[in-house]
Amino acid sequence: MYEYIQGEIDELNPAYLVLQCGGVGYALHISLNTFSGLQGSTSAKVYTHFIIREDAHLLYGFATTSERELFRNLLSVNGVGAATALMMLSSLSPDEIIAAIASENVGLLKSVKGIGIKTAQRIIIDLKDKVGKAALPEQILIPADNTIRNEALSALVMLGFARKDADAALGKVMKENPGITVEAVIKLTLKRL
Repeated sequence: MYEYIQGEIDELNPAYLVLQCGGVGYALHISLNTFSGLQGSTSAKVYTHFIIREDAHLLYGFATTSERELFRNLLSVNGVGAATALMMLSSLSPDEIIAAIASENVGLLKSVKGIGIKTAQRIIIDLKDKVGKAALPEQILIPADNTIRNEALSALVMLGFARKDADAALGKVMKENPGITVEAVIKLTLKRL
């Protein structure tokens, strides 16, 4: 029903966003990824998903169309509701979820609060053909690169950089410099942030 809402950020916290547009304040449920992407902004364009239930009309907001598309794919899985899908997008980045589905990493999906082994397996079975094809080969990293990436990302987040921005810059640095050390990755990424 609503493709996106663009307006001034009235209130922003890790669970929801109030976006003022045309004198109306829209309350949108958001993920931590979207929260990180919007921090420091005074206005935003947020892509929406509208759910009508018997007891509530709920708006969900996403910083990117790809995150919204993944949310919608997760909702299509039997046993995954909006709260669980949002929890997944708050616990893992969209790229991590897509890579976990493509590589059939049940353990990573199961690490999200509210996801058991059967639900994780169902997500993989139902979405492997939908989102697994979208996973680019460079998104599925070899374990050594993944460890380096995770350590570098943790360090950058601890330094105060937004997870989304740090992850994007980190991905570019690692793609351009395969086999690089953690320290070198952090230094090169800091130059891009």
